[in-house]
Amino acid sequence: MDGHSARDERDIAALAKGGRTNITGFVLRLAARLPFLFIAGRMYGPELLGRFAYAILIVEFAAQLATMGLRRGLAEQLSEIEDGHSALVYDGILLAVLVSLVAGAALIAVPQIMYPNSEIRGLDRMLPLVIPAIAVTEITLAALAYRYDIKATVRARAIVEPWTVSIAAFPLYYIFPRDGLVISYVISMVAALITALIPFFRSYGVPKNWTPRFAGLLEMSRRNFPLAAADGVEWGSRRLDLAILGLFASPAVVGIYYVAQQVASLPQKLKTSFDPILGPVITRNLKDDRKGAIAAQVSQVGFWIIAAQMAVSLALGLPGEAVMGVIGPEFVGGTGALAFLLMAEVAAAPAVVSEATLVYIARHRNLVISLSVLAFQAALSVGLLLLARHLEFPPLYVGAMPALALMISLGLMSALKSRLLARLLAAPIGVWRWALVWAAAATVPTFYVFSLLPEWTELVLGIPATMAVYGVIIWKLGFGDDDRALFRKAGGRDARESEEEKALRKSQN
Repeated sequence: MDGHSARDERDIAALAKGGRTNITGFVLRLAARLPFLFIAGRMYGPELLGRFAYAILIVEFAAQLATMGLRRGLAEQLSEIEDGHSALVYDGILLAVLVSLVAGAALIAVPQIMYPNSEIRGLDRMLPLVIPAIAVTEITLAALAYRYDIKATVRARAIVEPWTVSIAAFPLYYIFPRDGLVISYVISMVAALITALIPFFRSYGVPKNWTPRFAGLLEMSRRNFPLAAADGVEWGSRRLDLAILGLFASPAVVGIYYVAQQVASLPQKLKTSFDPILGPVITRNLKDDRKGAIAAQVSQVGFWIIAAQMAVSLALGLPGEAVMGVIGPEFVGGTGALAFLLMAEVAAAPAVVSEATLVYIARHRNLVISLSVLAFQAALSVGLLLLARHLEFPPLYVGAMPALALMISLGLMSALKSRLLARLLAAPIGVWRWALVWAAAATVPTFYVFSLLPEWTELVLGIPATMAVYGVIIWKLGFGDDDRALFRKAGGRDARESEEEKALRKSQN
């Protein structure tokens, strides 16, 4: 086996290992997210949930911008220097804190941005104080991911954060019935930050003999602006629907849509399962000008993501009414929005894996595509909302229009970005396989059998049966040897440490 083949094998193994770790985190996040939605829907109700959803949308968008693109750009910058990693990371953290403080001050001064359709009372104005915690958590986890510590992300984002907000929301309802959701959210973000900082200090150390380089901060800001904008656009494209809906609909409708969005966003977490490890692998191959290897890795991971996303989307979409009904009877009307949102996640898979490389080799063109599609999504959302109102659709039917616009827009973005990446790498990007169609088709009659039984069987028996049928067909017809690396246990060829991992581990000790 030549050097390149061995390295390709190690890269696929690293991608699979990181993906396995974070898919475990996805399952844990799912287990924690559903209790929170149940508590928020049943106890706080759609209206308070809608206010909360819109406010944290604005706050998290500000935090996303405050990371200044370092969530993905940090891996590239660290790969360019031999030492001084700690100083570079601390410069990034300082930059994020400074930008966070500016963004937080603006939102505290003008809280109507967070609450456009309701009165501002209680602790509403203080929510932006959590922005620095969110931004610093993102950067520390990105720094740990560069050293292949993916478990830190799982602990912070899939265990501590969702379980803290779920556990805190219940007792806080009886103490602060109006502000309980906001307080529990702040507690969960601080808990995630502490969870991320512990392994971060262990790996990078405390800032000894570190002096902030303000000229370096300005250069970092300038260099990462396209990445920051791309991150903001990608993040915004998944929240623009809720943002626009909040301007057209009541908080109650926004709350119902938010629940559908949270359920539908679970497949999206499967994509982020590969983000922390995909970035370092791509940047190292770019450094060696190995474009063919990158195309193969993007195609491989893209198929893994779309196969998993389709499985979860079918499992949640076929029993959509039952899933939404668990949160509360008034949420069943959001089933239509849930269906569109789940299809949107599948349509988005080629775009998100293509962008993982485009942000490094065609930042500005990637940004132009993202901004253009985002503008198209905004125009389409407003147009569909106005049309639905003109046709006097029921409020929840009107509320599903932004989800339809999102599905169409993400499909368009996938086509454009995949085509651009294939041209730049001079190699095909293939994430779609016909086995996906056969597997999806087989789940429909399988689930139909369970839908004829009492409703509880749709969730308890129908979902596992649907996933099992889908999994067997994908495994037999869609997965090759490289694909099965995702499921190999320690001791297989993918479990062997690469030279890069050994060197990083040695440098940490």
